[in-house]
Amino acid sequence: MTTPKMIAGPDQNPVKPSLVLPEGACDSHCHIFGPGDIFPYHPNRSYTPPDAGKETLKALHDHLGISRAVIVHASCHGPYMDATLDAIASSNGNYRGTAMVEKDVSDAELRRLHEGGIRAVRFNFVKHLESVPDPEEVRRMADRVKEMGWHLVVHLDAVDIDELSPLLLELPVPFLIDHMARVKASEGIDQPAFKTLLDLMGHENAWVKICGGERVSSQDAPFHDAIPFAQALIAAAPTRVLWGTDFPHPNVRIMPNDGELVNLFGEYTSDPAVQKQILVGNPSTLYFDVN
Repeated sequence: MTTPKMIAGPDQNPVKPSLVLPEGACDSHCHIFGPGDIFPYHPNRSYTPPDAGKETLKALHDHLGISRAVIVHASCHGPYMDATLDAIASSNGNYRGTAMVEKDVSDAELRRLHEGGIRAVRFNFVKHLESVPDPEEVRRMADRVKEMGWHLVVHLDAVDIDELSPLLLELPVPFLIDHMARVKASEGIDQPAFKTLLDLMGHENAWVKICGGERVSSQDAPFHDAIPFAQALIAAAPTRVLWGTDFPHPNVRIMPNDGELVNLFGEYTSDPAVQKQILVGNPSTLYFDVN
């Protein structure tokens, strides 16, 4: 078995953002890593992160002015859901989460996850991270979680969005695309993959996260070449856009500063009403209002 690569940890000195976030602001894409001695990493993981547990995440959110979060269960934990469920349980109702599950997961386990605050299953189609899921598996899972009001989270590379679009559009539940579909800013706003993403956002089941500016950007911080992509997505579907930090930023080219990422969000939209829609209203609809 190949030894998982060690990845860098987050910037330990986040600046205090100049943008003041609205009350109830939600970080809709962040991770919990371990601690590994309490919540072990999966033996078949592709990377090993430095520990970044719930206390670390809470301290960052307090510093940034964020009160709610969606914990995106990390692939380095595989289907071991305890780290995410523990963080949700400790949050006084302020956290929800997404799950990674085995294809033969039981109905009882899905119900347990729901009661623990999980509201979505995440599928990773990024080919360099792990094996790509079978489309029929994705369809079956969507059918199984529909009655609970869940959705599917889709992590993909822009080069694969045309191939995956028919599958996404036939799903009976909403689908949420991570990181602006990981488009490459260097290829411009008119690139075919981004046009496909904008076309997808014309469908009511389509949601997108305008996080991951550092993944989209071909520049150094503060990643301003990601701005026009986020702005176009907001214009296309302002009630179906989410934002998050992606803390602790696994597998990034350049480690961002989380305070600067909050300010970058302010460059995506300076309208306080739109900011509140994205940070408060939209995550409430998709995660917190689902009983």
